[in-house]
Amino acid sequence: MGKYSVSLEKMMNELSLEIIYSPKEPSEILICAQEINRPGLILTGFDDYFDAERVQLFGLSELMYILQLEEKQRKASFEKFFSKRPVLVVITRDQTPPDIMVELAKKYEVPLVKSADGTSSVMSAVIAYLGVELAPRITRHGVLVEVYGEGVLLTGDSGVGKSETALELIKRGHRLIADDAVEIKRVSNKTLVGSAPDNIRHFIELRGVGVLNARRLFGMGSVKLTEKIDMVIEMEPWDNDKVYDRLGLDNEYTEILGIEVPISVVPVKPGRNLSIIIEAAAMNNRQKKMGYNAARELLNSLGMTDDVKATKKELEFWNEY
Repeated sequence: MGKYSVSLEKMMNELSLEIIYSPKEPSEILICAQEINRPGLILTGFDDYFDAERVQLFGLSELMYILQLEEKQRKASFEKFFSKRPVLVVITRDQTPPDIMVELAKKYEVPLVKSADGTSSVMSAVIAYLGVELAPRITRHGVLVEVYGEGVLLTGDSGVGKSETALELIKRGHRLIADDAVEIKRVSNKTLVGSAPDNIRHFIELRGVGVLNARRLFGMGSVKLTEKIDMVIEMEPWDNDKVYDRLGLDNEYTEILGIEVPISVVPVKPGRNLSIIIEAAAMNNRQKKMGYNAARELLNSLGMTDDVKATKKELEFWNEY
């Protein structure tokens, strides 16, 4: 998996940062580390675990500490810090940096910016921003739609009907995020977010018709830039010899970027209304997340409360139909 970066220029525009000093054009300065740091320890002399690739935040505490030092000690402390050549230094609360700080930033060519926001606000904003921009990612063949607030990733072989199903869902009031190629980012240890590559965003391909622009055909309410991935629906041609899950008692999972996502296999054949099936699957997935399982309620109402016995009985019961 590749290492990703974001330019200082883009970060400044997104987070309203004001430049104090930059050794080169902000568009040429790249930030590659998601983690950030408050450099209190290195200012006191402890630098064993200092990571120069991290964005460094100077809040009120750091500046007040450094300003109360004697001039010689203050210079030595700043010299030790800037000699590590951190990728970026951000000063919060719109504080004015001391002259020695700007002087050493220029000496060691360290970008220096400031924000009018409080330290905690800047810290949370930078962490959230870098978490998305530098998140691990992959591109999957499929279609991503939002159905009743649930992000549903439709997968399956080419020609199985993913785009046609997505088009029907759009007509029913749901939203398209990506067609054909879905860029998936792991923005946290529990969350995957999908989006479309910039060059194919809002476009959808229908065999026999061609390429359509969903936003222009159905309006802005029919599309969305990003959506979390709550479940995967794998579409496959109906196989008469295959036994499909008829109860949905327990979730099956697939792994994407180290995160397990519920997956359902939906067989495709003429006469099946796939858009309604996917709507029901999305609502059912939400109910399961909220603690309700319709299959378990049915089994309980039939007196099948023991899991081992239920598995045997449910097969006998449903095989009769």
